Amino acid sequence: MKKKSFLITAGPTREFIDKVRFLSNPSTGKMGFSLAEEIRARGYDVLLVKGVVTLPVPSGVKAVDVVSAEQMKDAVITNIEKYSALIMCAAVCDYQPVDYISGKIKKSDSALTIRCKRTPDILAHVMKEGYKGFKIGFAAECKNLAHYAKDKLQRKNLNIIIANDISKPDRGFAADTNAVSIFTDKGNRVDLPLMPKRELASKIVDFILDYIGCNSGCSQ
Repeated sequence: MKKKSFLITAGPTREFIDKVRFLSNPSTGKMGFSLAEEIRARGYDVLLVKGVVTLPVPSGVKAVDVVSAEQMKDAVITNIEKYSALIMCAAVCDYQPVDYISGKIKKSDSALTIRCKRTPDILAHVMKEGYKGFKIGFAAECKNLAHYAKDKLQRKNLNIIIANDISKPDRGFAADTNAVSIFTDKGNRVDLPLMPKRELASKIVDFILDYIGCNSGCSQ
């Protein structure tokens, strides 16, 4: 059977307003790094495309550093055909300033208005390139988790989407624990309860490998 390998995105992206200020989010990359470590520990090749984080790259994992959504898109598109599965775990900033201000915006008593535009849709670019591999996405939601996760699963043409409720302080961004619901393109749903992210990564990888048949004998 075809050798399985994984490209994983992790961490936040940053969209700079000026030389010292940027738009971003609280992602630390813990979930994506845990997945990379777990998949590599099982003998599969892993490329980690990572935003600005402080975590060490897991042993044996290749890594590419990026800052912006555009850079993450370029890194994914450049490397994706070498990998049979894509896991989009990064918290990609959805908007970027229309205009980058060279230097530093000086503080004043006036209000500051920043016009923004959408950042690149990385999965849309992956599909445009004709990628035929297995595609897994993540969804961070505050309400109506199942509804929004299923919608994203279909819109992005994913095989699996993994959703978590970030409205609770013990899960999601920056937390050491997480709880997720996994939805598949075959209509399945599996709920995994709150647990440390490293332990959760093991269970998520079990599910992914079972779903694509790797635990039952696909080549590493």
